[in-house]
Amino acid sequence: MEYKQLKEDACRYVDELKPLIYEIADKLHARPELGQEEFFASSLLKDILTDHGFTIDNPVADAFPTAFHGTLGKGPFQMGFLAEYDALPKIGHGCGHNLIAAMSIGAALAFAKAAGDKATVHVYGCPAEETVGSKVYMSEHGVFDALHAAVIVHPGVDKTYIGGTSYATHPLQFTFWGKSAHVADTEYHGINALDALVDFYARLKEYEKTLTERHIIGAIITEGGTAPNIVPDRAVLKATIRALTVDYLENKMLPDIKQMAQDVAAAHQASVEMVHYEPLYKNMINDPKMDVYFADAFNQLYEEFGLRSDDFAEGSTDVGNVSQVTRVSQPEICIGYGMSGHTSEFAAAAGSDLGKMQALTGAKAMAMVGLDVMGEEH
Repeated sequence: MEYKQLKEDACRYVDELKPLIYEIADKLHARPELGQEEFFASSLLKDILTDHGFTIDNPVADAFPTAFHGTLGKGPFQMGFLAEYDALPKIGHGCGHNLIAAMSIGAALAFAKAAGDKATVHVYGCPAEETVGSKVYMSEHGVFDALHAAVIVHPGVDKTYIGGTSYATHPLQFTFWGKSAHVADTEYHGINALDALVDFYARLKEYEKTLTERHIIGAIITEGGTAPNIVPDRAVLKATIRALTVDYLENKMLPDIKQMAQDVAAAHQASVEMVHYEPLYKNMINDPKMDVYFADAFNQLYEEFGLRSDDFAEGSTDVGNVSQVTRVSQPEICIGYGMSGHTSEFAAAAGSDLGKMQALTGAKAMAMVGLDVMGEEH
């Protein structure tokens, strides 16, 4: 069955929802909230969904009280729309999550009306993407397992893009422990934890040269002692360790690096403690067929776009974890020019007329893609 008419209906309904989509974008932009503190945003979105007939629950309330799961309909096709709404410290919506929420809500409502009794619509409120990544926890607890597909559109700059991937990342903190002593004490020399850490840092840089797949290792020393005349008994390094695939990260890089830290500590007669201070963000798998659907949708909406190669990656996202359990596509839609994300300029763009106009385009495209995926079985 050709779903052309249903997609036209969905786009027309997004246009009717323009005041609501703009309201979401404006209200969230004016009241930015940090991850796990998004009580206003979560409440606003839940109220809107409830007003449109959705049933709301929170399957991860114990870990993320500002998360939610809204459902509408009882059709066999299970379609997910991912909403994000956390902001950045001091900058506000410098990643445009106010627009993500507006697009996903608008798309879900439009898709639901067009799909009718053929689908069950799921809207997931996903807090703290910028920090601990609620979608990591949600994926681990099976929240997305029943979906046939999920969509999200992320604001971007200079051009709209489809495709690409993201880095798998697992931030790791290393704390080296030694023994304190006065540097001039002739009898008690102590064990210099900073020496062990610096040795580890040097070996880490050399190790990086041996890696055969694309990766990122960034590291900073956050603690190196308290006074120059005291042998440091504690030294701390924080690292972001990333690879294009979770397999290479988890089965090659991390075991090697952890063993290296243990070896260095033993060589210095020190000890080391390792803690993953943020959860594992898995690499993004954009579904190729859904990418084609987005290309068709953007063409129909007269939105110029570029295509990214499968190995193009700029950062990390917890949407990658969702893409490991169900089909997902996450394009970027242009909301401004000559800037980068996580800046005050991007935050301004996220509140601009162009940003909100593009949110309408993004919502239409998501609804259209959902209908395309639903139509595969008919």
